[in-house]
This record gives sequence, C-alpha cells and structure tokens, in this order.
Amino acid sequence: MKSTTVGPVVCSLAAGFEDLLAAQAPGPTAAYDVLVKGGRVVDPSQGLSAPRDVGITGRRVARVAENIPDSQGRQVIDARGKIVTPGLIDIHVHVYDGVAPLGIPADPNCVAKGVTTVVDAGSAGAHTFPGLRKYVINTVDTRVYALLNISVVGQSTLSTDNPHGELLELRYANPKLAIRTIERNRDVILGVKIRLTRNIAGDHDLAALKLAREASDAVNLPLMVHIGGSYSPLKDILAMLRKGDVITHSFRASPGGILDEKGRVLAEVRAAVGRGVNLDIGHGAGSFSFDTAEKALKQELLPGTISSDVHQFNVNGPVFDLATTLSKFLHLGLTLEQVVERATHNPAQLFGFRDGLGTLREGAEADVAVFQLAEGDFDFVDARRDRRIGRRKLVPAATVKAGKLYGSASIPVVTL
Repeated sequence: MKSTTVGPVVCSLAAGFEDLLAAQAPGPTAAYDVLVKGGRVVDPSQGLSAPRDVGITGRRVARVAENIPDSQGRQVIDARGKIVTPGLIDIHVHVYDGVAPLGIPADPNCVAKGVTTVVDAGSAGAHTFPGLRKYVINTVDTRVYALLNISVVGQSTLSTDNPHGELLELRYANPKLAIRTIERNRDVILGVKIRLTRNIAGDHDLAALKLAREASDAVNLPLMVHIGGSYSPLKDILAMLRKGDVITHSFRASPGGILDEKGRVLAEVRAAVGRGVNLDIGHGAGSFSFDTAEKALKQELLPGTISSDVHQFNVNGPVFDLATTLSKFLHLGLTLEQVVERATHNPAQLFGFRDGLGTLREGAEADVAVFQLAEGDFDFVDARRDRRIGRRKLVPAATVKAGKLYGSASIPVVTL
C-alpha cells in the first residue's frame, strides 16, 4: 500500500493504483466528480495526442483541457507521466464464465485492465444466450455486449477432450431462432458470429455461412467470421461478406490465412477491405502470427481493430490481456495513436455504440483508461510460440467506467 497526500486528504492506494492520487474532500470549487490530471491524452476520435486533464461529472466527460486546477476535482487521479485513453473496447473476448468452454471472469480480465467494454464473440447461441445475459451481462462491472453464435448451442468444442464442433451438425445453425433471440435482445446483441474451422463446421462451411448470412441480413447487423483451417478457401468465404462484416483471426498463420504461398496478401483480401470488411486481430491461443503480421504490415495492410480473444487457455499467456496485444503492435511498428485507435474509435464506429464509447469528447460516456508506457526489454510471444523482444509495453494503471473509478470502493480514505 502507498499513501499519497492530496490537499487535505491522505489516500492509501491499493496495488494497481500506485502513484495515482485518488479522492479529494469535496469543496465549494469542486466542479468535477473525478479529475484525471496531468496525463498525455491519446484520443484518436478527436485527433488528440497531447497533455490534457479530463474532468468528469456524473457519468459523462464534462471537460478536456489543459491545467484544470486540482481543487476542481472531488476525486483526483494523478496521471502525470502516463497515457490516458478512452476506455478500451475489445471486440473479441469469451467471458461466459463457468459455462462456455473458453469462459473467464470479465472484471479481473477486462475492466481491471483498462477495457471498459467488451464483445463476447459467440460463446452463446440462441439456446444458451439467456444465461449469458442473466449471469454475466446483467451482473458484471465490465460493459458486456455479445455476438450471437449461429449455432443454437454456442461454442461447444475446444480440444481433443471435446472435439465435437457446434456446426458439425448443420441443423444446429438456426437462423430463425437466432433472429428471434436478437430481436428480443437488441440492446446487447451486436451481430452474428460463426466459426468455420473444419473441426467446427466440417465440410459444409459455406452452407453454414449462408445461414449466418441470412440471420445477419434479417436483423441488419454485422457478421463476424472466424477464419483459418476451413474446408473451403478463404476467397470463397470473403465473397459472401459485406461492408461492416468482420474477419477475425485475420493475422493468423496459414492454412486459410490472408497470405498466399509466397507470403503476399491475397487479392481477395484487399478487395474485401476495399468494400468495407473489417480485419480484426483476435489474437487467441492459435490465431496470431508475428510472421504474418510483419509480412502484412510491410505490404501496408493494417488491421481495422485489434482484439485479444482472451479466454481461459491464453489468459496466462501468450495473450494475457488487450494491453499486451496492443503492445505487440507497438513493437511491430504501429504508433501509439494507431494502436489506441484500433481499440477505441474504430470498434466504436464498427458497432455503432450509442453511448459515446471509444471517445473522450465532452458529453461522452466517462470511460477512461490510464496506462504506464513502460520501457525495457519485454518478451512477447505469439500464438505459434514465436518470440519478439519489445521495448515498450502498455501497463494498466487505473480505469474509470461510467464516471466511477473501478475498485475505488476498496481504497481507504483518511481525513486529516
């Protein structure tokens, strides 16, 4: 524990909030409930990357400006020397904890790591979604949305212990039931998810994709497609995708990836991106390759969104969290602004979030993440266990979600 003096108050900060000031006694000049003070604000939605303070009133961003006095904040977070971003958005996670094969608890792995908003990517289908809503979406502090698996059972296969994929029986792909479930839960379901790996969808992947396309079109929401190792070639899969759809695991290694046998980006991939299909990373335990990323970036093909695909078989490595995944792209040569954009502004635009997420514009939902941009030698590992040594790493320091400092209830405050 570390004690820090803020005006008339001493705050003992729990691990993870060290070197941050928290909680100032309210005074007549306190205009903001929370003041994030002295950090470098990186907000690609505004083209902003400069020292700024962020004042929060209620659950909204009230002001972003230089040199807001400490006395104007009831609770002050000292972000000097740190990076301040909109709360991160991870569009590919698995947080159906205790039910879906990949599920992990949302809060310690998401909001505690600077990720205020996540999209559970197909853990649940029409038959299992009510539980995801009741026991996860409605209860956790992380803001959880979902993509509905076109298979009614959701994800059902993970390893040789349970090798039976959710679409090996095509009758489990039920667009009518998916449409009905989405219509009843439009406030939290953002689209349709399908996995096309051969052990999951067999030899009828295109038939399954057609059914997912039917559901997606009927509700006018995006379709996210998990690629790699499919029976059908990627070009045939891409031909069925439209503007706003998402290819996840886009920088995976072959087979079924975005590169041809000579390491060149497939013409069909460029055509898909050109018509508005989004390339998402979805790192996962088997779906991100440094080699593929290096070749793609050298050919000026960038992902539209960077997501972690964090789940129980990669949360202890090689993924860990979204911040680590973003750090890998810093090593690969993207700027800090580019990686933040792909985990804030771009995913917010992709799914059309209504609450002003992914931005620190005044009036937006007050989701803020604070990071230390650490320098040193960091061992980064991809899904193939290839290693790179990175020089910079984003380390989560604090999170504000909807105007509240996450974990602040456990921070004891002693008035002098």
